[in-house]
Amino acid sequence: MINQTYDVVVIGGGVAGAASLYALASFTDLKRVALVEKYPRVASVNSKATNNSQTIHCGDIETNYTLEKALKVRRSAQMLVRYAEQLPPRLRDQIIHRFPKMVLGVGVQECEFLQQRYETFKPHFTGMHLLDKTQIADIEPSVVNVNGHDRPEELVAIAVPDEYTAINYGTLAQSFVEQAQSVAGKTVDLKLGHAVQIIEPVGSNYRITTSAGSMMARFVVVSAGGHSLLFAHRMGIGLNYSCLPIAGNFYFTPQVLNGKVYTVQNDKLPFAAIHGDPDITLPGRTRFGPTALPLPLLERNNLQTLVDYLEVLKLDRTVIGVLWDLFKVRDIRNYIFKNMAFEVPLLDRHLFLKDARKIVPSLQLEDLEFAEGVGGVRPQLIDRTQCKLILGQAEIDPGNGIRFNITPSPGATTCLGNAEQDLLRIQQHLGCNFDRTWFEAERVPVSQSAWARS
Repeated sequence: MINQTYDVVVIGGGVAGAASLYALASFTDLKRVALVEKYPRVASVNSKATNNSQTIHCGDIETNYTLEKALKVRRSAQMLVRYAEQLPPRLRDQIIHRFPKMVLGVGVQECEFLQQRYETFKPHFTGMHLLDKTQIADIEPSVVNVNGHDRPEELVAIAVPDEYTAINYGTLAQSFVEQAQSVAGKTVDLKLGHAVQIIEPVGSNYRITTSAGSMMARFVVVSAGGHSLLFAHRMGIGLNYSCLPIAGNFYFTPQVLNGKVYTVQNDKLPFAAIHGDPDITLPGRTRFGPTALPLPLLERNNLQTLVDYLEVLKLDRTVIGVLWDLFKVRDIRNYIFKNMAFEVPLLDRHLFLKDARKIVPSLQLEDLEFAEGVGGVRPQLIDRTQCKLILGQAEIDPGNGIRFNITPSPGATTCLGNAEQDLLRIQQHLGCNFDRTWFEAERVPVSQSAWARS
């Protein structure tokens, strides 16, 4: 039985899916849209505040970003801040937070790298400052001071002292949904607890069968993490991709940092470097991490997704070859072994302490507490055609009214930028109107959207 028909159905209630719902309701003239989520509330998986780095990635302190990528990500990051600043102050302050942030270089080689990077990025990121050891200590004393003395290594940092740098993506996702449902003259349905079972074409439309019934859509956007690829595969789409889920763990300490302190990325490692920052859900604590370890699950702490992972993995000689090529790189191999050791009781804290002391050298073993239940999974794609691991987000769009988004980091930061791309494809396919004014302007209140006024 078909319960309802929509112009667009978004599958996945994380921050990416919620952003697309908000954009559809606020900036197009489409009248009927819906968000489908299998859990009882939105942002229950990787967008949950405890399951990500709580960072607004701008590319300024992420040293694995090229200038081109940094500028692209920054545009989306500015959209997040612009959106939150237009909310009532009480809600805004639940979503975005101001902390100083820096990327720390330790030793001659890293310091020279950051000095060169600063010269390249400074013309484009005017809020950046290059700090010496004394200036670093003014912002983050624990990074420099050990027993009343300066640590001996050469230190340099690229810092941004006064911007919105932290974000609760779960609260943001809920806000997107509430804003979408407040738009007058639109049907914006939220279908929670509706696990999608089948997506199938019916003429020029799609039938979406869930655990609670079926619906029809003229266009479908799937933003369901690693499950986006699973749904695509089940439709015979994107079979040239496999998936490598990477899980991250964190550790808590007493508050030893005032803001976010990142470390220089090893360009041979396709995973995040350790960082430390205030945990916005636990005042008075600092969170260090993440570790990174391949995990055969599409969702952290959900063993039922093991079967889903095995289905989407499509293990063959090509995938094995890509994984073997990664393993042959000494830095990657050693990194994997070290992160496996992080999972061994009694060894875990001792090993992690060494990494955390790169940021705060005075940390002691008793300061570290494993953050139980904290951390998510990043579904990194493997391109079976090019035989390589794809870093960052990807989309699969066959051009026939359905679009699959796979959004590991920085996908949460770029959720509004991704929503803009979703809407451009929807506009092309359905011929609807899409008011891009808000996306293109620096400061345009939400209420000025032509479709929000209608």
